[in-house]
Amino acid sequence: MKTEYMNTEYLNDLYNGGFMKKTIADYDLNDKKVIIRVDFNVPIKDGNILDDNRIKESLETIEYAINNNAKVILLSHLGRVKSLEDKEKNTLEPVALRLSELLDKEIIFVEETRGELLEKEISNLKQKEVLLVENTRFEDFPSKKESSNDLELGSYWASLGDIFINDAFGTSHRAHASNVGIASHLPNGIGFLIEKELKAFTKPLNNPDRPFTLILGGSKVSDKISLIENLIDKVDYILIGGGMAYTFLAASGINIGKSLLDSDSLEFSKEMLEKYKDKIILPIDSVNGIEINESEKGRLCFINEIKDNEIGLDIGYNTVKLFKTYLENSKTIIWNGPVGMFELKEFSKGTISICEILKNIEATKIIGGGDTASAIINLGYKNDVTHISTGGGASLELLEGKELPGLKIIEEK
Repeated sequence: MKTEYMNTEYLNDLYNGGFMKKTIADYDLNDKKVIIRVDFNVPIKDGNILDDNRIKESLETIEYAINNNAKVILLSHLGRVKSLEDKEKNTLEPVALRLSELLDKEIIFVEETRGELLEKEISNLKQKEVLLVENTRFEDFPSKKESSNDLELGSYWASLGDIFINDAFGTSHRAHASNVGIASHLPNGIGFLIEKELKAFTKPLNNPDRPFTLILGGSKVSDKISLIENLIDKVDYILIGGGMAYTFLAASGINIGKSLLDSDSLEFSKEMLEKYKDKIILPIDSVNGIEINESEKGRLCFINEIKDNEIGLDIGYNTVKLFKTYLENSKTIIWNGPVGMFELKEFSKGTISICEILKNIEATKIIGGGDTASAIINLGYKNDVTHISTGGGASLELLEGKELPGLKIIEEK
């Protein structure tokens, strides 16, 4: 299948302030039923929301619709739904309660994704009222109607409103019934969250202040091949940590013991190192363990001293110092993927150290969502960076240069 790439002229127009895509501000919302696709896919345990950042990021668009006398209908997914048990644990009811607290107003929650009750509640909506529909992925069981962009489902949801606004950046890289499907039938635009996301990525991807440094982590090289191919000629340096670093190290002839090896990407890694040896910066020391668990104690060693029975789980002190020499002179930094297994305290020091470095330098600092965003937020560095993306997969595909279906469908001005 041919990959579709983001129109760079569109991104340049975004940065220059001339948005080509319609936004919520381009519509008269007065007395209109406005369907807003939000991203309320938040972690929930025992009915308690563990991180409400995505809900908070949606408030500006929701409040704008309320203040402009709209009848607000919210759609979101939560988790994956493959069974009846998934339906029970992935209800959006806790989200409705938290949203009510954040907006300081009642939220009408409908425990259905279609049917007479939903239609009645929507027909009775008054101006400034907010209704949250149950998890859109309830439509994925027993058949994947939401995720497969079922035409009938998209048409049905569109029939419930007058205007569609996509403000779920985190699902914009997917063509689902709740974004592309609805947008195919209604006047549409993007919300303020997506607008902010696009603005954040536009200048770095088109006209970055230099030096421009990319920090890459995470597990597999294969997950980042398209990103590397798209950005390697645009960046000045790529600092590689995390599990993926060990595949690059193996490609350079280093014994990595039992560290994660993406064997299918060895040849790619070798080619990149040969062609871009001055751009790609690898760890020079490593913190290793024998097993991956909370009680494991790390052993620091130089990169050529990893033992056969050891697993590399974090970058070491000297690598942090090396990376700092590049970062402290950078003017644009994009970070995608933790540089170690930060979930385990013993192997979180590398990621924390990178956070500390970023905190103390003046630069445009963009965090590419997913695990990196979780690390930044959970470690307390949220206010020390320029932008934290709300969409790991979407931001990755944006960095890969791909066109996002959830944005492509939106009308141009």
